Amino acid sequence: MQISAAELALLLKGTVEGDPTVKLNSVAKIEEGTSGALSFLANPKYEPFLYTTQSSAVLVNKDFEPGQPVKTTLIRVEDAYSAFTFLLEKFGNPNSRLQGIHDSALISDKAEIGKEVYIGGLTCLEEGVEVGDGSKIFPQVYLGINVKVGKNCILYPGVKVYHECIIGDNCIIHSGTVIGSDGFGHAPQPDGSYKKIPQTGNVIIEDNVEIGANCAIDRATMGSTIIRKGVKLDNLIQVAHNVEIGTNTVMAAQSGIAGSSKIGKQVIVGGQVGVAGHIQIADGSQIGAQAGFLASVTEPNKKWFGSPALELRDELRASAIYRKLPELLKRIENLEKALKEK
Repeated sequence: MQISAAELALLLKGTVEGDPTVKLNSVAKIEEGTSGALSFLANPKYEPFLYTTQSSAVLVNKDFEPGQPVKTTLIRVEDAYSAFTFLLEKFGNPNSRLQGIHDSALISDKAEIGKEVYIGGLTCLEEGVEVGDGSKIFPQVYLGINVKVGKNCILYPGVKVYHECIIGDNCIIHSGTVIGSDGFGHAPQPDGSYKKIPQTGNVIIEDNVEIGANCAIDRATMGSTIIRKGVKLDNLIQVAHNVEIGTNTVMAAQSGIAGSSKIGKQVIVGGQVGVAGHIQIADGSQIGAQAGFLASVTEPNKKWFGSPALELRDELRASAIYRKLPELLKRIENLEKALKEK
């Protein structure tokens, strides 16, 4: 596809500063730009590349003020990052054009398939499954009995969704993720063995959720495990039975949430964070990587770090003391030696 800077600015409701007739036919990082490429500048760290880039045009925020003369054409928009993301979704996503049902797909005659749906090879849809309009179900996906998938979803190859689970509209689930596997419920017996507790609930994933590769979201023992609207989960995340993750929370890779815990709205969770069972994390919490929580966080909008987690400023103080321990130990030993010599 080829488009002029003026046409692109019209599409993005922006303005052109430079040559409006320059033709654009590709996208590139600002530091790797070539003739005909469109780049964007949102992070100030990359501003030096603006003055040397070979890209024919660069998206910048409307209020951006360059510190040096700029040779390339600028397209000023409200939010350069969001505008560039929009273009990648609209023109760079081959999934948007997929339609049809592969001959090798196994689909129950009691399943309901919406309009303009794609279903890839060796995918299995059990009875009672519903797939909404425009959704893309890639090869080797399994949808169990009575699973509901909303409109404009993407389930990448190898996703498994167990019976009775519900996925809202505009969700993306990446390869290898399992939705609705049994929660980790085992009752100890007098002889030291464990008896499995039936997991009779389901998982509900609301609209506009994205779940990375190789995640496991367990069904509830009773009721539902719930992932609220706008949640974004990275790869390799464990969400246990009866957990609830609040609206627009984001969570980085290898984090784990134990059973029946509640994560609030707009929470930011770093990688490898652990949350014990039956506790709550308040709205707006910001959690550093590898933090561990054994008790609830009740005050909203606080920063936490360490294991067990402390409020960030307390953890920084504790870390400063920890670094001084070898020096303090040496001083104590010298004092003890001096006392013995007296």
